[in-house]
Amino acid sequence: MSNLKIQGNANGAGTTTLQSGNTASSVTFSLPIADGTNGQALITDGSGVLSFSGIGTDASLITSGTLAVARGGSGAATLTGVLKGNGTSAFTAATAGTDYVAPSTATTFTALQTFAGTSSNADLKTSNILEVSTVSATAATGTINYDVTTQSVLYYTTNASGNFTVNFRGSSGTSLDTLMSTGESMSVTFLVTNGATAYYNSVVQIDGSSVTPKWQGGSAPTSGTASSIDAYTYVIFKTGSATFTVLASVTKFA
Repeated sequence: MSNLKIQGNANGAGTTTLQSGNTASSVTFSLPIADGTNGQALITDGSGVLSFSGIGTDASLITSGTLAVARGGSGAATLTGVLKGNGTSAFTAATAGTDYVAPSTATTFTALQTFAGTSSNADLKTSNILEVSTVSATAATGTINYDVTTQSVLYYTTNASGNFTVNFRGSSGTSLDTLMSTGESMSVTFLVTNGATAYYNSVVQIDGSSVTPKWQGGSAPTSGTASSIDAYTYVIFKTGSATFTVLASVTKFA
């Protein structure tokens, strides 16, 4: 059988030669590809299956192996489950509870989460809520910085040794004014243990500035309760920039 030689192809790079064998079972040919490099292809007839190899660097012609991230691929040979990007490296498996929320996996959120609901739906439905409490063998006295980002309940288990000031703030580096937006409120509780001589919360501050709470019953406490735990509850409303209304109450537990 004769050879067929084709001169000058579409992109002007190289030639294409077609040669048939005596058995006509296969043919081989070389051709230039899009980036100007020559690739080799083996066409196996009879079965109708085409297999390609050595096709240069044109990503559009790759039919096996992995495709690099830089060329629009995953960089991975196999992919399973939820995936996450890894810069220019291969995709990796995402971790439930860390990279995404999964119903059966505990997730810790470090940013403020907002559940907006709608005009016809509540924001949140739950069977129970656990609040973080700090229990400390400390005696209430002087100025006590209450960091609301640390706990919802603060419990001093040692007998108070003097009247005390409670200063509410976000944390040592964040003011409550920064933490809260106008129109938001929060509730916190301070449990104070008293011995035979009792003491009480005489001053309330927010970010180091004194505020005058509105006390339940209309009167601020003037003494503590001996041999008891006094539970102070404060509901703090932010009504404007560095402006707060505090509703306070104290209950004896003995």
